[in-house]
Amino acid sequence: MKILPARQTRALDQATLQAQRISSDALMERAATACTTWLLDELQPAFTTPLHILCGPGNNGGDGLAIARQLHAAGYSPQIWLLPSDRYSSDFLLNRQRLPPQVPCTELSADSLPALPAGAVVLDALFGTGLSRPLQGLAARVVQHLSQSGAVVVAIDVPSGLFADAPQPADSAVVRARYTLSFELPKLAFLLPQNAAFVGEWTVLPIGLDANFIHNEPVDNYFVDAGFLRRKLPRREKFSHKGTFGHALLLAGSYGKMGAAVLAAQACLRGGVGLLTVRIPAAGYDILQISAPEAMALPDPAREFLTELPELQPYAAVGMGPGLGQEAATAAVLRQLLHRTPHLPLVLDADALNLLATHRDLLALLPPDSLLTPHPKEFERLTGEPARDDYHRLEQLRAFCGQHRCYCVLKGAYTALGTPEGAVYFNSTGNPGMASGGSGDVLTGLLLALRADRRLSPLDAALLGVFAHGRAGDLAAAQTGEAGLVASDLVRFIGPALQELVDG
Repeated sequence: MKILPARQTRALDQATLQAQRISSDALMERAATACTTWLLDELQPAFTTPLHILCGPGNNGGDGLAIARQLHAAGYSPQIWLLPSDRYSSDFLLNRQRLPPQVPCTELSADSLPALPAGAVVLDALFGTGLSRPLQGLAARVVQHLSQSGAVVVAIDVPSGLFADAPQPADSAVVRARYTLSFELPKLAFLLPQNAAFVGEWTVLPIGLDANFIHNEPVDNYFVDAGFLRRKLPRREKFSHKGTFGHALLLAGSYGKMGAAVLAAQACLRGGVGLLTVRIPAAGYDILQISAPEAMALPDPAREFLTELPELQPYAAVGMGPGLGQEAATAAVLRQLLHRTPHLPLVLDADALNLLATHRDLLALLPPDSLLTPHPKEFERLTGEPARDDYHRLEQLRAFCGQHRCYCVLKGAYTALGTPEGAVYFNSTGNPGMASGGSGDVLTGLLLALRADRRLSPLDAALLGVFAHGRAGDLAAAQTGEAGLVASDLVRFIGPALQELVDG
C-alpha cells in the first residue's frame, strides 16, 4: 500500500468528500466508529475501566468527541478533557454539540491536569497529522503528563506531537502511545526506529477513503504486505525444467565461516533455484557436500579463502559475500566479478559490501540493477557518512541507489528496499527473533534464487525475497518462539512462505 505524506493525506480526505458526496462530519463519524469498534474489540475494557479522552481543538479532537459519544451509547462512562483554544474546527464544534449532557467535559489547565491512574485507558485525540511545529505551553505539559501516567494510551491517527513524515526536533513533547490507530494507510513515522517508543503497536483502520485518489497519487514510499505482492510470484508450469528457474553461482565462505556459505546455499535451494554452484575455499568442500548435497561444490585452489573467479558463462545470477572474509586476494575476486558482469544480476552482502566500502572505486563498477543487502552499519560504511537520524538515512538510501543504479535492502525492522528510481518499499513481515547470526546469509541465498529466475523483474525479485524471508521468520517463530529462533529455522520455512504468495 502507498504511504502518503501529511499534505497528500489531507488532499485524500477532500477527494473522498467530493467523490462520495458526503459531509466532513460524516467522514469523521466513520473514523470514530472504526476507532470505537477497535477499542471495544481489541482492548475490551470493562465498564468499570476509567476511560479518558483528551481532545484538541481541531478535527483530531472532533474524532475524540465522536468516539466519546459512541462509547457512551455503548454503556461506558468516558471523561473528556478539552485543550482550550481561541479557534476550534467546525467539526469539533458540531461534535461538541452532539455530546449527551451526561458525558462530562472538563477544560484542561496547568493547575488541573487529569488524574490518570495506571490501568486507565486514555485516548489521545489532541493533535493529528496537521501539526507543523513542536508542541509548546499547556499542550506540551499535557502530553508530558500523559506520557508519564502509566495509563494505556491509544493515539488516534498519530501520537500527538509526532510529525507524520519529518524528523522530530530534539526533546520535543510527544505522546508515548501503547497503540496507534491510523486511518486507511500507515504513516512514514511508524516505520522508523527512532519513533518506536512513541508509536507503540500500530494498526490501520479502513474508513472508505477514495481508492481512485490513492491509486493515482504519486508517492515515494510504499508499505509491502501480502496483498501488494499478489500474483507477482508466477506458478510453476507443468513442463518446467531446471533451466526454467536459472543456474546461480554463490561465492561464499572462508576458514571458520563456512556456516554462512551453508546457510546461503540452503536458502538458495529452498528459494527455488534450478541449479546452484557454490564457490568455496577448499577447506569447505566436505562441509558443503554434506550440508547441501543438492548444490554443486566448486572448491577454490586456496584452502582458507577465495582467490579465483570461475568462468561465469553458465550462470543466470551471482551472489557474493556470506562468510567471505576480506583478504586482498578475495577483494581481487570481487574486482574481477564487477569487471566481467556488466549485465549479470548480482546480489552482494556482508564482506562483499565491506570490500566495496574499503575499495570505494569498485562502486563505480556495479552493474545496473545490482542488489545490495547491508545492515545499517554496513550501509554507513558504503556511504562514508553517518546518518543524522532515520529520515536522513532514507535520503541517503535514495541517493545511493540513484547514483549507483542499484537496489539496496537496508535490513532491520520494516526492512527498507531502495530503488534506482528513488522509491522506498518498507516490508511488513519479520520479528525480533530474526536478529541473530546467519539471518542475513539466508536472505542473500533467497534473493539469489529469485534473481536467477528470469521470469521476475529485479524489483519483484527483491520485494518477494525480503517479504518471504520475514514471513519464514514469522512461521518459524510460531513454533520456536522468538528467543529460540535461529537462522536455519528460516530455511525450513522459505518454501511455505513462497507458496503462500503463489496461493494468495
